Amino acid sequence: MVCRKRAIVWFRQDIRIHDNEALIEALRCVDEVIPVFVFDERTFMGKTRFGFPKMGKYRAQFIIESVADLRNSLAALGSSLIVRVGKPEEILYEIARKAHTSWVFCNRERTREEVEVQDALEKKLWSIGQEMRYSRGKMLYYTADLPFPVTHTPDTFTQFRKEVEKTVPIRPPLPAPKKQFTPPSIQIDPGKIPTLADFGHAPFEPETRAGLTFRGGETAALDRVAYYFWETGLVKTYKETRNQLLGGDFSSKFSPWLSLGCLSPKLIYQQLQQFEAKMAPTNPPTGCILNCSGAIFSGLWAKTRRQDFLKGGIKGVADPAWRNDFAVFNKWKEGRTGVPFIDANMRELNQTGFMSNRGRQNVASFLVKDLGINWQMGAEYFESLLIDYDPCSNWGNWNYVAGVGSDPREDRYFNILSQARRYDPKGEYVKHWLPELADLPVEKVHQPDRLTFDEQTAMHCHIGDDYPLSLVPSSHWE
Repeated sequence: MVCRKRAIVWFRQDIRIHDNEALIEALRCVDEVIPVFVFDERTFMGKTRFGFPKMGKYRAQFIIESVADLRNSLAALGSSLIVRVGKPEEILYEIARKAHTSWVFCNRERTREEVEVQDALEKKLWSIGQEMRYSRGKMLYYTADLPFPVTHTPDTFTQFRKEVEKTVPIRPPLPAPKKQFTPPSIQIDPGKIPTLADFGHAPFEPETRAGLTFRGGETAALDRVAYYFWETGLVKTYKETRNQLLGGDFSSKFSPWLSLGCLSPKLIYQQLQQFEAKMAPTNPPTGCILNCSGAIFSGLWAKTRRQDFLKGGIKGVADPAWRNDFAVFNKWKEGRTGVPFIDANMRELNQTGFMSNRGRQNVASFLVKDLGINWQMGAEYFESLLIDYDPCSNWGNWNYVAGVGSDPREDRYFNILSQARRYDPKGEYVKHWLPELADLPVEKVHQPDRLTFDEQTAMHCHIGDDYPLSLVPSSHWE
């Protein structure tokens, strides 16, 4: 009887086969690989502290599509993805015990909830003489390549970038496996991929007004990379267009695939290098696009991950004026503040699961600085709704806006009227998401609270009926 070495590859936030170090390492070390993905019931059906679903329908659907795509990719290699719903530390332990594996290979996570799960699994595996084999290939930089220990990571992104950008090489992405997997010598029920209904969500049709319909999975991610770099060359104008608000081409839109690991940041870097070598632009987009994509942001997270969730953030000082006022918060959440630029962004988020980076900064600043609401409520709502939610960038950015992060500037305040006029000068974005303001002229579209009664009648928009009264008068920003 031939004794084969057998291992589980646990796919987590790395739902891809290209540049997947855990998968490649397992294929190198063992005879039989059992790929597994577990939909963690605590995430997909849990609630945040303020009562929002931890996983809203947009991201849930994106992950379901991504897992289906991964299953297809593995099937093409002669393998089968085992899919389950439950607690990963329990399900993986049972599969490991019954399949008599030796190891569970996975990419190590660094955020609290994920660490608790992997630690619990590791303890269970020890009880049956099995081990975890961790890889660190998820981020752009490997911790082993940094010129300092992780605990000495600089406090600000700018400092971090200055210390590593010109001195630390970025490793090339690992190619996707091409060789057919060895068929497993045991039978395991592959399981069904759940639907939105299994997680308490109703099916939905993509919003027709969305600039881009995001489809989950590695295949869609690589298609987007090919489109953005090679089919259109849009990367050349990234710096000039990244703050636009309408359409699918004003920024890379890589973030949903990056956040869930359908796309490797090292592959994006490789594509940038190849594009610049071929096109030789006079204004290389590399630094700007990497800074804004969140590909490097995780490098700062290991040092600050716990404090970022606290009301006082890294600084440990919370503004006593911040309040948990759900009546006001709900108007912000639903896009009914009476401030068009804020409402348009929030309605886009609610109807698509996506919002531009410019919009995120403005709605966050408005909630915290103008309405005086506890920033944690906004961070949790974003966690629930955003299709590209990543704990590092989301909570770090809310710390930044609230003034409790590591940003050296004390007061990050956005003048909403100024921002609206600068980034939506003709009101096209506002009118796109707030059709009740469609008849307002350019000079009035960002200040409907200044309309006279006669103007409201002429423009078919009665404030207080067709559009809400403003929570903050526009004169506040003049």
